Amino acid sequence: MAVELKSLADVLHLDFDDIIDVRSPAEYADDHLPGAISLPVMDNDERARVGTIYKQVSPFDARKIGAALVARNAALHLQGPLADKPGGWRPLLYCWRGGQRSGSFATILTQIGWRAEVVTGGYKTWRGLVVRALYDDPFPCRVIVLDGNTGSAKTDVLNLLPARGVQVIDLEGLANHRGSLFGSMGEQPSQRGFEGRLAIALARLDPTRPVVVEAESSKVGDCRLPPRLWRAMVDAPRLTIAAPLAARAEYLTRAYADIVADPVRLDEVLTRLKPAHPAERIADWRAMAGSGAFTSLAAGLMQHHYDPRYARHRARMAHPMIEITTDSLTEAALPGLADQVAKAVLQG
Repeated sequence: MAVELKSLADVLHLDFDDIIDVRSPAEYADDHLPGAISLPVMDNDERARVGTIYKQVSPFDARKIGAALVARNAALHLQGPLADKPGGWRPLLYCWRGGQRSGSFATILTQIGWRAEVVTGGYKTWRGLVVRALYDDPFPCRVIVLDGNTGSAKTDVLNLLPARGVQVIDLEGLANHRGSLFGSMGEQPSQRGFEGRLAIALARLDPTRPVVVEAESSKVGDCRLPPRLWRAMVDAPRLTIAAPLAARAEYLTRAYADIVADPVRLDEVLTRLKPAHPAERIADWRAMAGSGAFTSLAAGLMQHHYDPRYARHRARMAHPMIEITTDSLTEAALPGLADQVAKAVLQG
């Protein structure tokens, strides 16, 4: 039986015990349906081999070899991750588009007695919904941008807002990146993977209420923001957190504890700043890092690198701005700061 996905809301409301991506591991790693697990019926090399035979020999030979591979890999899954599934287990399967891989595996599962179903159009249907939501449809909500210089705790405040009745999109969380040279949080999703996460976040929004996003450039790490979202952010009103340099330096040292704890990584990032600053300044920063003067280093980076760039960026924006001031960015102070931001959003 086939399941048709006509909207992202349909994806959100899928009622299956497991969603199974039977494509190759490389296809799955690039992007997949939300919550899907990977049970490939062909690995990367097997898929490439069958594709080559299809084009250079014949479709018949490719299907014959492909069927043998599917059967062999399906047996491994049945003896492995699916061995303990109960009789009432209900999976949803998908492959790229044609349904041969997912249909073959679903037939085996159905013969066992499980109520296996497949996605009509496979992954391509999902991708089409994502593209339509991000590149074709109007942005669904009024956008408010949470702004502030580096170290003003924007991300922490943003993530406190939902508990205060404000809907948000955490772009840095979706991109797994803190949006600066020091911002890597591990491997980022592919562009398609990022767009899939973002599309689902949009589908969860109430279009009658504003949504708050953190001020970003048009890229978060290597992930590009879709043009409609970027345009909405450029045109949006801004709530700007203003905090003293010393408070921001202390916060930044705490927030980037992973960088502080990795002297090799920290030095590599400082070295990448060489084209933008005098050699003496870079040397001073590296000396601060080497001696453990991380708060002074953070202050210097903001004063000479990040704050001037933020100022130039804001000068190009024509938008109303409300400033929210705070003297402290300690963990104890952040809930009160979030209260102020939430009040401004809900009253605006």
